[in-house]
Amino acid sequence: MRKMLRVPACVLAVAGLCAAVPAQAETVVVNAARMLDVRSGRYLQQPQIEVVDGRISRIGRAGDPLPAGATRVDLGGRTLLPGLIDMHVHLTADPTLSGYQGLEYTDNFWTVVGVANARRTLRAGFTTVRNVGSANYDDVALKQAVEHGYIDGPRIVPATYAIGATGGHCDSTEFPPSVAVPGPGVADGPEAIRTAVRRLRKYGAEVIKFCGTGGVLSKTDAVGAQQYGLDEMKALVGEAHMLGMKVAVHAHGTSGINDAIRAGADTIEHCSLADEESFRLARQHGTWFSMDIYNDDYILAEGEKNGLFPASLEKERQIGRKQRETFRAAHAAGVRMVFGSDGGVYPNGDNARQFAKMVEWGMSPLEAIQAATVNAAEALGRPGDVGAIEVGRFADLVAVDGDPLQDITVLTRPAAVVKGGRLLRE
Repeated sequence: MRKMLRVPACVLAVAGLCAAVPAQAETVVVNAARMLDVRSGRYLQQPQIEVVDGRISRIGRAGDPLPAGATRVDLGGRTLLPGLIDMHVHLTADPTLSGYQGLEYTDNFWTVVGVANARRTLRAGFTTVRNVGSANYDDVALKQAVEHGYIDGPRIVPATYAIGATGGHCDSTEFPPSVAVPGPGVADGPEAIRTAVRRLRKYGAEVIKFCGTGGVLSKTDAVGAQQYGLDEMKALVGEAHMLGMKVAVHAHGTSGINDAIRAGADTIEHCSLADEESFRLARQHGTWFSMDIYNDDYILAEGEKNGLFPASLEKERQIGRKQRETFRAAHAAGVRMVFGSDGGVYPNGDNARQFAKMVEWGMSPLEAIQAATVNAAEALGRPGDVGAIEVGRFADLVAVDGDPLQDITVLTRPAAVVKGGRLLRE
């Protein structure tokens, strides 16, 4: 029997009084020359954004009375946009250590790489990212470290390990049979796949990523070959959705893209060989395309020096131009699109270089910005938190010199970044 501890009534009374007193709310006021409404494409001149405990409480105009005790953040003559969202990054990857070079480093080295890349990404204006694949649950560790204030970084939506078939793009295919590499995401058949989804969620996954086709950087598979059947995809998507998680699918090949859409996947990554049927299915199901159309430039320019496998470079030569043509066709066909850079395949922190490619291949500057703001927030399932400068959402802001609707490249040179009302860079 437990010993009962008697607490004096006066102590209880004091404790109750303390619990009833709310903590002092932190209030910040942000001013700039103008603010882009990413829904309409119109500018609000001389905005004054009031922030309470990290979220926007009011949007007024310069000269409105300031809340008592507010901290002032004056960004001068700059243009404000919502903090940007990248739906496809790998924070724990370093493209300069490609091929077999990564075997020279301890497993925990990549966590430290992620710390540096998280900081670079945030200071590049990307205040939210979806990390679609990392080993050792490193992206969960980074998320926890950011949220507890140990490191600077964006808001991270982790996928942990990507799920894939034995011998597929999400398996380790560069070793002989005598070298066994543990793969918590490797699963074959509907029941094993369901178990993998549950396991990853147990250890912190907030989105599920799986490989529906071959890839470019994997050593032995054909880039367009389908690697999960429709029944396996349906089992995975159904399990993830039942658990309240969205699903991202790595898919270059046509049949894999189309079956992933039929299975109910939320976003298709890469989409290189999508066709008219893919576009029709995507419109019908409301599926988002996330297409990394900048990194071909980096891979072909730097890949050999970085140690990429020759087979991977050859696959990139075959697929890069075609992916950009598919991007243009998908946009023209009315497919919903989000910003996904595949940061980690090229250096994290250079994410915004993709905006110019999106404009070059068919989007208006506003559409490219919307892909990285309101569209991404909707696809992420967090439209009440991020993706626009609106009351109730996090005060995540990026300030630039110039007009991004006239020169999209200004987004590669952020002058200031605000996350949750806190100025990170000036």
